[in-house]
Amino acid sequence: MATSSKQGAMESDARSPAITVERNPPESRLQQLGIKSWPKWACPPGKFPLKFDAQETCYLLKGKVKAYVKGSSEFVEFGAGDLVIFPEGLSCTWDVSAAVDKHYKFDSSS
Repeated sequence: MATSSKQGAMESDARSPAITVERNPPESRLQQLGIKSWPKWACPPGKFPLKFDAQETCYLLKGKVKAYVKGSSEFVEFGAGDLVIFPEGLSCTWDVSAAVDKHYKFDSSS
């Protein structure tokens, strides 16, 4: 019975794009992705509405963020040392509690 409930929850999650967080990936993974060659972006604490027109992969060098997906009260929390993937088409609000410094890369499906 518990398995059915979990499957149901996974199905409902699949209806909206999900933010993926990989906590503290090994240096070998970062090198494989070439993160140090990606552009950098920074922002101060505050709230920022964002819409992703293409998939973004980013690696946070510093900071702490709660990303609230549009139309939901749920949030995903991530910070320094995390590799985060935002799917194309996602709208969310970043609630930045500690200034962010990150490397990022956009992957367009077109």
